[in-house]
Amino acid sequence: YTSTLATAEITRWNQAWTTFQTLEKGWAYNQDQLSSTHPVAAEIHDLHDVEVNFDGITYAKGASVLAALVGYVGRENFFAGIQRYLEAHAYANAELSDLLRELEAVSGRDLSTWTRLWLQEAGVTTLRTQLATDADGLITQVAVRQEIPADSPASLRPHRVAIGCYNLTGQGAEARLERTNRIELDVDGELTEVPELVGAKRADVLVLNDDDLTYAKVRLDEDSLSFGLEHIEAFTDSLPRSIVLASAWDMVRDGELASSRFLDAALRALGVEEHSSVIQGLLGRITTCLSGFLPPAVRRDLAPGTADRLLGLARAAQPGSDKQLQLVRALAAHAVTDEQLDVVAGLVEGNQTLGGLDVDQDLRWDLLIGLVAAGRSGEEQIRAEEARDRTTTGRERAAEARASIPTPEAKQATWRALVDDASMPNETQVRVLRGLTNVERHPELLAPFVGAYVEAIDSVWSSRTFHMAENLLTGLWSCATVGLAGADDPAAALTGWLESHAQAPAALRRIVRENLDDTLRVARAQAAEARSVQ
Repeated sequence: YTSTLATAEITRWNQAWTTFQTLEKGWAYNQDQLSSTHPVAAEIHDLHDVEVNFDGITYAKGASVLAALVGYVGRENFFAGIQRYLEAHAYANAELSDLLRELEAVSGRDLSTWTRLWLQEAGVTTLRTQLATDADGLITQVAVRQEIPADSPASLRPHRVAIGCYNLTGQGAEARLERTNRIELDVDGELTEVPELVGAKRADVLVLNDDDLTYAKVRLDEDSLSFGLEHIEAFTDSLPRSIVLASAWDMVRDGELASSRFLDAALRALGVEEHSSVIQGLLGRITTCLSGFLPPAVRRDLAPGTADRLLGLARAAQPGSDKQLQLVRALAAHAVTDEQLDVVAGLVEGNQTLGGLDVDQDLRWDLLIGLVAAGRSGEEQIRAEEARDRTTTGRERAAEARASIPTPEAKQATWRALVDDASMPNETQVRVLRGLTNVERHPELLAPFVGAYVEAIDSVWSSRTFHMAENLLTGLWSCATVGLAGADDPAAALTGWLESHAQAPAALRRIVRENLDDTLRVARAQAAEARSVQ
C-alpha cells in the first residue's frame, strides 16, 4: 500500500493506483474466490500452513484491505493515527488493538466490527448498482446493494465507496468520457440508498467504487456496463477505465458475461492504454480468453482477428516503447495465420522491422517459441538459437522451446522428464512447464495427460520438496482441454481424486482443489459464451 502511495505521489508514475487495481487487486480477487481462501489473519497450525498462506490473501488482499481502511477512516485521520501509534509505543512492543485504538480516537469510527469482518473473515462481497429512471432519463431511485456470492464465507461488510458519473462528449476520435459528478458514501448492510443522485439526469456511465476505495466485486448497472465497454477507449483517465474492465472481467470469470465482449473491449483499451503494468494485465486476460475461457470452436474463429489487431496495435505503438515490446511478444504468442507468422519469423530473421524495436536475445527467444508452438519452427531452429545464446538462460529457453513443440511425442517426452527427473533445476522446470502447456493453437495435445496427472499426484508429492511438488502439481495441470470434444472430463478427474484422498495432507488437497476451482471457472466462462450466441 505504502509503496503504491509513494510511487503515485512522488514519482512520474502518478497512475500507480491503476497498476495496483489491475495487478495486485486482481490477484487478491482471484485468490479470495478459491475454495482455499482464508482470512487475512490466518490460523497457522503447522509449517505447511505457513508455506501455502504466502499467497494473494496475505499480500494483495492485505494491501487492499489496508487501502479500504484508509478510505473508511479518511486519509488524514489514518496518518494522524499512525503518528500517535508510533509515538505511544516507541521502543516497545504493540498489538493490532493498539493501532486500532489510535485510529478510532482520531476518526471517531468504531473499528471492532470492521476488524472482525475484514481481517478475521474470509471471502469477498459484491456491490451492485440498483437504478431506476423516468421517461425523461431522470433518476428516481438509486441504491447500492451488497450481496454475498454463492459459496463465499464472507459476511456483509462496511465500505466507504464513491460513485462517479461519467458523460460522453465529442464523437469518433474526439470522444471523451469524463467525470461530471462524484458521490462518496458509507455502504453497510444489504441496501444503501443514494439520495444525492435522485432527480439528476442519468449519466452515461455510473462507475461504482470509483477511485477504487474499497475491496469488493463490483457490478455496474446494465446500461453503464454496455456503454462503458462500447466506449472504453474514451475514458480520459486510466483508473475508471480499469475499474469498468475489472468489473466486466469478474463477470466473465463468474459466467455472467461472454468472454468475447471483454476481449473486444480489452483490445480497444490497448489502443489508448500506456501504462506497462496495465497493458501486461490486459494481455494476460486476453491470453486467458484465447487459451480457455472461450469454447474451442469460438477460440479458433476469434484467434486470427485477435492476432491481427495485436499486430496493428504493435505497429501503431510508440517506437521503442514498453508497449510496443509487450504487443510484439503477444503477437508471437497468438499468431496463427501464415501472414502473421511471416511477420514474427521476419523479426527473428531480420527481414522485417518495427521502428525502434530492439530484437535482443530475450525477444528472439519469445519470437522463436511462438513460432515453435505454432508449428512454423522446430528442432533445427532451436539448436541454432541455442548455439547463438551460450548462457544458462539460453539453455533454459531452449528447454522451453523444445517443450513447446506441438507434437504428441514432444509433449509425452516433456511430461516424462518433468514427472520422473527430480534433478531438473528449478528455473528449468518453470520454463519446461510453461512450454508443456503452451498449446493455445493445439489444445488436444494435452488431452492424454488429464488421467496421467491424477495418477502422478501422489508420487510427485512424496518424492519432492514442498515447493518443488507445489510448482509441479500446479504447473502440470492445464484447463486447455475443458470443453474439448473427445477429451476426458478434467473436473471429474480432479473430483474423483479428492473423493478418494480425503485423508491426504491438507496442503496437497488445497493444490488439487485450486486446480479444480480454476477448471470449473473455465467451464462456466465457456457456458456463458455459448449462451450469448444462441
